Amino acid sequence: MSDAPPPFVPGAFVGAAHHYRARVYFEDTDLSGIVYHANYLRYMERARSDMLRLAGIDQRAAMEGGEGAWAVTDLAIKYRAPAKLDDDLLVVSTVEAVRGASVIIAQRILRGQDALSSDTLTEGRVTAAFLSPAGRPRRQPGDWVQRFTAIMNGENFPC
Repeated sequence: MSDAPPPFVPGAFVGAAHHYRARVYFEDTDLSGIVYHANYLRYMERARSDMLRLAGIDQRAAMEGGEGAWAVTDLAIKYRAPAKLDDDLLVVSTVEAVRGASVIIAQRILRGQDALSSDTLTEGRVTAAFLSPAGRPRRQPGDWVQRFTAIMNGENFPC
């Protein structure tokens, strides 16, 4: 028997969707015990970052190599029902569109573990643009476009 903890695996691809689990902690809530509105954006950001990491898109290497970085250029969010202290959440992310310098990702936050039987608490749509170190839009690396396209189409891709 090993004393090592299990590997950290918060998210995974399920077909064309990325599933990311999160739990609501006391620090995420307001005085009424429901999740503060801005914290839904944190759950969505973590899910997108996990999705990119699993897809083999190395944001850190791109930044450190002087290629550029992602920036959110558009965001729409709709709150449908509140998440509460200690809720088990599931963030489901899907790639809606891939362009030369940007990607559009739709996200839903659900209470519970099953995307089919859970109610949507929050849904959002994010456009992220790839920017040069000078802050100008630039084409994202070609292999990233291929990976996003494969995710969008529900294809297997190398990770």
